[in-house]
Amino acid sequence: MYELSIHLSALPAILMAGGAAWVVSVLRHDVSIVDSLWSLMFLLAAGVYFMQAPTDSARATLVLALATVWALRLAGHITWRNWGEGEDRRYQAIRRNNEPNFRLKSLYLVFGLQGVLAWIISAPLLAAMLAPGPLGLIGLLGILLWGVGMVFETLGDWQLARFKADPGNRGRVMDRGLWRYTRHPNYFGEFCIWWGFYLIALDAGGWWSILSPLLMTFLLLRVSGVALLEKDIGERRPAYRDYVARTNAFFPGPPGSPASPSHGETP
Repeated sequence: MYELSIHLSALPAILMAGGAAWVVSVLRHDVSIVDSLWSLMFLLAAGVYFMQAPTDSARATLVLALATVWALRLAGHITWRNWGEGEDRRYQAIRRNNEPNFRLKSLYLVFGLQGVLAWIISAPLLAAMLAPGPLGLIGLLGILLWGVGMVFETLGDWQLARFKADPGNRGRVMDRGLWRYTRHPNYFGEFCIWWGFYLIALDAGGWWSILSPLLMTFLLLRVSGVALLEKDIGERRPAYRDYVARTNAFFPGPPGSPASPSHGETP
């Protein structure tokens, strides 16, 4: 079931949150804070949808709970990881490419754009929350896929943080744990989470929300995820090229044989 008015009602709330964060970014000269806000935009949308869902909908409560766990964990992790680090180099490049007046431009280039993307991608949350009835097999598979995604995201982030915290690993490539099977377990986890949300929506008749996981997959693979992170990493970190040669980029798989010892900077 698609209710355009309910879907649209979340957009102003998301954009207002983005506008407030933009003000903070101007004061701090750091638009990186949008990364912490990203998942919270979805949580805000989920809250708006939940308030308009049937009061006796167990499915709506479940989806809100899953969205809350995912959003708060991701926002907390990114905030902790970036604390005191200054503006991320990706946003520094965007800033350089959009001067003069980037402070004003960032309102729509960074915060507005991410707000609209989050609103579009939130469609499965809407579809699942508005549908009556219990979960079927497809919905249960969606929960299972969501769980796989949370494990990859959470464990992958924890393993990388632990690796970087060890001074003995300085100048080395992280190729242990989940990172041995995929160069981006956190992005693969995000992929699973949003396809999981889609399956829950599909179970409720929300086939029309297929654009959401497709768009998220495109962003992860071609825009802000793998492609952006690895755009010049082989040049900046020579040992990473060996890691690329023996490790799947996205979907987990058995590692290949290393061409040379794995020494270089962390991914």
